[in-house]
Amino acid sequence: MKLVFAGTPEVAVPALDALIASGRHEVAAVVTRPDAPAGRGRRLVASPVAERAEEAGIEVLKPVKPRDEDFLARLREIGPDACPVVAYGALLPRVALDVPALGWVNLHFSLLPAWRGAAPVQHAIMAGDEITGASTFLIEEGLDSGPVYGTVTEEIRRTDTSGDLLTRLAFAGAGLLVATMDGIEDGTLKAVPQPADGITLAPKITVENAHVDWSAPALRVDRMVRGCTPAPGAWTAFRGERLKLIHATPVPERTDLAPGELSVGKNNVYVGTGSYAVELLWVQAQGKKPMRAADWARGVRIASGERLGA
Repeated sequence: MKLVFAGTPEVAVPALDALIASGRHEVAAVVTRPDAPAGRGRRLVASPVAERAEEAGIEVLKPVKPRDEDFLARLREIGPDACPVVAYGALLPRVALDVPALGWVNLHFSLLPAWRGAAPVQHAIMAGDEITGASTFLIEEGLDSGPVYGTVTEEIRRTDTSGDLLTRLAFAGAGLLVATMDGIEDGTLKAVPQPADGITLAPKITVENAHVDWSAPALRVDRMVRGCTPAPGAWTAFRGERLKLIHATPVPERTDLAPGELSVGKNNVYVGTGSYAVELLWVQAQGKKPMRAADWARGVRIASGERLGA
C-alpha cells in the first residue's frame, strides 16, 4: 500500500522505522507537527519524526492545522491507500479522514477501551494497573472510539516509569502497526467495534495534576512519581519553592513519620505519607540539575520537623 505516516515525538519513530523497513509498503510522505522552539535559545527544532523522515529521503508535511487547504490538496495528490498514525498531536477533521480509501489507523498505547486520551501510559501506572498494551484502531471523529484491528499486551513492572513503559510499547506497537497494515492490505483483518463497558479516560496530565499529596498512601505517591516521570514531573513544595521528584520508593518499615515529614540520615531521605514512608532517591530543586536526594538534603540542611508540601 501507499502510506502517509502521521506522528511527531520520539515514541513514534520506531513505528516509522518499522514501516520503512517492512519493504512491503511505500511510505510516500510523513505528516508531523510544525517545528517548535526548544532549548535555552528557543530556536525552532524539527520533530523527531520529521528528522527521521528527512534522513530517509521522505517528503515531510508540516501543516499548522490538518484542515489547511494546501495540506489537504497535497494529501489528495499523493493519494495514500491508508494513513498510519502514532502520537501525531492534532485532531483530524472529517475532510482529512475521508482522503485515504482505507482510512487513518492509529497506534494507541493502551488496551482500548481502557485509557482513551492523550496520556494512557501515565494513567495506567498511576491507577496501579498490572497489564497494559497497545491497540491499532480505525480513527473516527470520537475520542479513540473507533473499531480495533489488533492489540499487544505488556506487563507494567514494579519500578516502571511512564518513560520506561512507553519505550517498550513503542517497539512492541511498531510490530503491531506493521502487522495491521499487512492484514488490511490482505483483506484478512477486520476492525471490531470496542465494547461499551470498561471505558476509562486518560486526559493530558498538567503540572498542577502532578502535585503530590502526602496524605495519600505511599503506593499512590509512588505511582504518581513513576507515572509523571519524565513528564510533566511529580513535584512538591519545600520552603516555598518547587521540588521535582524524579525517583522514590516505598519503605513499609518506616511508619513513624507524619504526612510530608522529612527524616534525613547520612545517605537516606525519607518522607511520611498517609500510610508508611517513601524514600526519596533523586530530586531536582528549582533552577538546579537533578541530584541524589541525600546530596540535596545535605545542601539545604533540613531542620528537625521540616516537611514537604504546602
